[in-house]
Amino acid sequence: MRGRWASYVAIGDSFTEGMDDPYGDGTYRGWADLVAGCLAAEADAFRYANLAVRGRLLPAVVDAQVPLAAAMRPDLVTFVAGGNDALRRRFDPVRLAEAYEGAVKRLAASGATVVLFTPADITTNYPAARRYLVPRIDFFLDLIRETAEKYDAHLVDLWADDGFRDRRMWSIDRLHLNESGHRRVAHNVLSVLGLDCDPEWVAALPAASPEKWLAARRADLQWARVHLAPWVGRRLTGRSSGDTITAKRPDLAGF
Repeated sequence: MRGRWASYVAIGDSFTEGMDDPYGDGTYRGWADLVAGCLAAEADAFRYANLAVRGRLLPAVVDAQVPLAAAMRPDLVTFVAGGNDALRRRFDPVRLAEAYEGAVKRLAASGATVVLFTPADITTNYPAARRYLVPRIDFFLDLIRETAEKYDAHLVDLWADDGFRDRRMWSIDRLHLNESGHRRVAHNVLSVLGLDCDPEWVAALPAASPEKWLAARRADLQWARVHLAPWVGRRLTGRSSGDTITAKRPDLAGF
């Protein structure tokens, strides 16, 4: 084996599944696939699994994905979950903290190198909801950083990366990263692991043109109709965007 990590399991929700960074066939690539590609170039017989499914809340990730990941005994595991829970009306910080720390403890006990993430700052995409989001985000940031230190996990601090405060890193739905955003995440992950794959992934975007007020309001209305309204509808009816979705790479296999 040439590289330190010959096997990698990614677990989580839409962020790790790769929305909204599509392959040509419409399936999603995302930062985890990019990281896997770089790790595969460093290790012989590299294997990769991605168990993430869009829309999953933390309890579902902990119950379904964490045991599978631990049983696979990979060299490396990335764990991102809880962001969807923070957006829910019935947000329970105590239960979230217990579930989150318990998951990290189990993953660390499996012998894997564990990588955790603070969320990228989405509040610039939702200025009207900032007062609602910030207290929950502050709690979540403290939880993630304290857990990473307690279990000696690597921490990818996306919150500290001002690049994600540029709306051009985000897809049209303002919730998921686009191709540029996922590449920036991959660069951050690899940097934490002491690797460098493609410097273009973190290259600065060209200067943005000033946005005209009328065009911005039209975009806001389009976003509310196409993306916000369906999201609210799913919340009200108890549905999830991932209800019919399964993991794109459920087995630890060659990549």
